[in-house]
Amino acid sequence: MSNYTPRLKKQYTESIAPSLIEKFKYSSKMQAPVLKKIVLSQGLGDATADKKLIENALTEMTTISGQKAIATYAKKDVSNFKLRKGMPIGAKVTLRGDMMYEFLDRLVSVALPRTRDFRGISPKGFDGRGNYNMGIKEQIIFPEIDIDKINRVSGMDITMVTSANTDEEAFELLKEFGLPFKK
Repeated sequence: MSNYTPRLKKQYTESIAPSLIEKFKYSSKMQAPVLKKIVLSQGLGDATADKKLIENALTEMTTISGQKAIATYAKKDVSNFKLRKGMPIGAKVTLRGDMMYEFLDRLVSVALPRTRDFRGISPKGFDGRGNYNMGIKEQIIFPEIDIDKINRVSGMDITMVTSANTDEEAFELLKEFGLPFKK
């Protein structure tokens, strides 16, 4: 076991948490909001016709996150979409701990700046309970993905779950982590 600590995890303990404690006047350092998990998910509606789409999505999600992706399945039949209960229709990965910090670091410093016409991410993605959701239109912004090997550009949703009680606290936490919010 090495003594390696992800850059953002170290940054959180050394500077982010103390600045949040000071800004929101917490009485204990345990009240400072933390990032609990990051969930990457991808819905693939066309997978009802083509089973290979799910396999490709799982491989790409695993490559991007560095952790094995799992398929998500339909909960009920929908005849209009030719959907049967139990059919695979998406992929997801839940990252926690060091993997989560590593992914966030790559997202902020490498992937987002590679987005075309990037002007920052929307500050409207908060849900009222201190969690943030954002969508990415193309998975090719991640350097791990080889553009020549993909057969279809697809987007994904990224959900960041924090222990913050309000959106304002979560916004400050994510801003300190370096997420480029629009002004």
